[in-house]
Amino acid sequence: MRRLSLSAGFATASISALLAAACGSTPAASTTPSSTVINLGLPTSVTSFANADVAVAQAQGYFKAEHLTVNVKNLASGVPVVQGVVGGSLDIGASSFEPVANADAQGGNVVIIGAYTDRLTVSMVTPDSIHTPAQLRGKRLGIQTVGAFREVMTRMILEGAGLTPADATYVPVASTGYISALLQGSIQSAILQQEQVFSVMRKDSTMHVLVNLYRARPYYFYGAYLVSRPWLAHHQGVAERFLTAITRAHRFMYQHKAATVRTVAAATGFTQAIISQAYDVLLGQEGVFPVNEGLESSRITQTLQTMQKYKVLTGAAPAESTLVDTAPITAVIHKLGAWTGDPRWH
Repeated sequence: MRRLSLSAGFATASISALLAAACGSTPAASTTPSSTVINLGLPTSVTSFANADVAVAQAQGYFKAEHLTVNVKNLASGVPVVQGVVGGSLDIGASSFEPVANADAQGGNVVIIGAYTDRLTVSMVTPDSIHTPAQLRGKRLGIQTVGAFREVMTRMILEGAGLTPADATYVPVASTGYISALLQGSIQSAILQQEQVFSVMRKDSTMHVLVNLYRARPYYFYGAYLVSRPWLAHHQGVAERFLTAITRAHRFMYQHKAATVRTVAAATGFTQAIISQAYDVLLGQEGVFPVNEGLESSRITQTLQTMQKYKVLTGAAPAESTLVDTAPITAVIHKLGAWTGDPRWH
């Protein structure tokens, strides 16, 4: 197994050649490439359904088929994921769009190469005593950290109702703690992934969806795979192999519900019954996992405009043409062939 290092590979090859020469023989040609190790960061402390394409790719052997060993690191939000990519501790990161755009606007030198879910997969859940976003005034609202995905979604809902974060109280909550915090009443709202929505509503029938973010903002771009530009310059082939495995995983998920539900349930810790319900929404109805490029220019441009409108973007907006590099995923789809004929295929 090798790390992403040209010098290490050269040293190993040189030593092997010297040993072979000393023995008077020629080294045999290798028929199986060694596995490249990728450190991948995910934006939740426990894998969510939205990020479970990685678990499916692992379970179905798609990473292995591409000679990749993927070490998954679950982090608190997209903010530390982007920081890890910028700092070099992560080769590839999975993050919501906002921290990536802000990092690039501030000179972070990152680029989006693919999508895990290019459409929003979350809803704001509140007790049914809260009927409208305007009634969030004075309430305790669960977030990760300011600038992270759940806070950004909360802020957009507040400002859409004519409120600001100053009109409510932000309560930092770990991604695994939203359900219990809602049930205990320590917060009155949370941005939840679809599986969390079904789970909390099963546990307390007074909980309801106040805002389905996908329906409210159907053109908002959600989940990006990002890398640093210097890394991509030296590892274009590795990026293509990674995206090949991910694309194959997305396509498998649409074709094999039962196997997908089992894998996602194991990865997320939710029951298969909950994951089955979430599957019917995320894949059956909304088609949030792209099976082709999944990097629509118009969707990304509109998302940047929305971030500017709600003052989520720090600094000048990066150009979509520089924030996104479609070359790796375009090469993948050229190799695999595009899926067409269904409105969910994107």
